[in-house]
Amino acid sequence: MKKLRRLVWFIAGRLTLITCILGLMTIAFYFSMNAANIYVILKDGMAQRAMTVMMKTDPVELNKYFSAAYLPLDTRLATLREGTNPYEPYQVTGIDHRLRMEWMWSWPWEDTARATVTEEVPAIDGRILPGLREQTPEEGWYPPRWPSARYDVILIRENGRWHIRELRNERAYVP
Repeated sequence: MKKLRRLVWFIAGRLTLITCILGLMTIAFYFSMNAANIYVILKDGMAQRAMTVMMKTDPVELNKYFSAAYLPLDTRLATLREGTNPYEPYQVTGIDHRLRMEWMWSWPWEDTARATVTEEVPAIDGRILPGLREQTPEEGWYPPRWPSARYDVILIRENGRWHIRELRNERAYVP
């Protein structure tokens, strides 16, 4: 009887260990999957936001990346609605958008995630519109710099897709 009890405890111990290892591997897999999805949403969404302001692309595309509740609150997008867009007199043909994710956390079983990202646009290709060239001094022919910033981002998962719900604590960032 003693040998049978030892055998049962040996098997139970090994099964517990295997179950714990498989559980940790599952959590790591889902965390990695969420991290990859969140990075893609952040990179593409922030680039689309910058292109909407600078290149005047269709703002409807932002609905793929941002929650509908956030879009009216965005300060950079508000310049489009208010008519104070500093890129309005320019024809921007391309941008070099860079996003670095510094930190991200999302439990696999939760529908919210937090991230800290740094956004930079080191190069903007464009010139002032031809009709305004005669009225503007030569140093004003090129678009103004896009201010680099560090954001604390909150994302939510809606219907299986991640969306940016909030960009907070916009802080100036000097590379």
